[in-house]
Amino acid sequence: MNASPGEFVREHEAALLALRAAAGLCRRVQNRRLVGSTLTKEDRSPVTIADFGSQALVGRTLLERLPGDEIVGEEDSAALVDSKNAAIAQSVFTEVRAAVPGATDEEILTWIGSGRGAGGSGRFWTLDPIDGTKGFLRGEQYAVALALVRGGAVEVGALACPNLRFRGVRGWILVAVRGAGAEALPLDDGPPHAARVSPVSDARSARLLESVEAAHGDLGGHERVRERLGVAAPGLRLDSQAKYALLALGEAEVYLRLPTSEEYRENLWDHAAGALVVEEAGGRVTDVHGRPLDFTTGRRLENNQGIVATNGRLHDAFLAAVGEVRARRR
Repeated sequence: MNASPGEFVREHEAALLALRAAAGLCRRVQNRRLVGSTLTKEDRSPVTIADFGSQALVGRTLLERLPGDEIVGEEDSAALVDSKNAAIAQSVFTEVRAAVPGATDEEILTWIGSGRGAGGSGRFWTLDPIDGTKGFLRGEQYAVALALVRGGAVEVGALACPNLRFRGVRGWILVAVRGAGAEALPLDDGPPHAARVSPVSDARSARLLESVEAAHGDLGGHERVRERLGVAAPGLRLDSQAKYALLALGEAEVYLRLPTSEEYRENLWDHAAGALVVEEAGGRVTDVHGRPLDFTTGRRLENNQGIVATNGRLHDAFLAAVGEVRARRR
């Protein structure tokens, strides 16, 4: 990092400790091919034993190290106390106890349930225990995403990307503190690297990132933006905030997530950590109107539409192209 974490030393340490523990659990579950144990939430998205286990370990760390902080997590322990999910609940308890021997069922449920916060304009953590669950189920990219928000500003952001390859190493944590830069740390042993965005300034040479799932972005709109700017390379599709990680590491220049409808709003935990990592690596993140992301509106970004994240140098060009493409759709 460019500077010390300053007043956020404890938060920086807690975030790294929490993400290493959670990433370890996710790796064990994925490597042992236990990922088929899933529930389906009301929005039809899947949730696995690793989602619950990851949230438990992050919740435990934050409750112990920063007990006064609110946590806004994606998952809830309520489903695990339903008798029809008893087998999945026991699998969650087993995986968490592999990391925390002696933990009781009640403690684990408390750690998972700690994520029921509402967010807003105060101080809170936001957590996505597995961002990109479908990628996780396919054995591809996913991330554990954790961010500290204070007064609407993300102050600490961290992404654990266990399957991300960079400089010949598989598995990285990217961490940023506002004003102190961003760095990439191997999940296993190895030296840290400063995270810096790409210096590319010609839109035609841009490498564009987008989601695998069509429901997560207007892929046709992305293609029209590419055509308008003469971008030569096809878009690279991958799950999760690993896209923010690649952008911060200079492995791509643009991440687009154009909304599929005028009503759709992004989840808080899907962008808070990644946005700060990219910004502290020298990039820029806004919505499709060029507005900064507003993290004061609860569990969704109610005052924003879509995402445009770039290396900074290309931001204005892509924002203009996005505006033109969206105007033609109306």
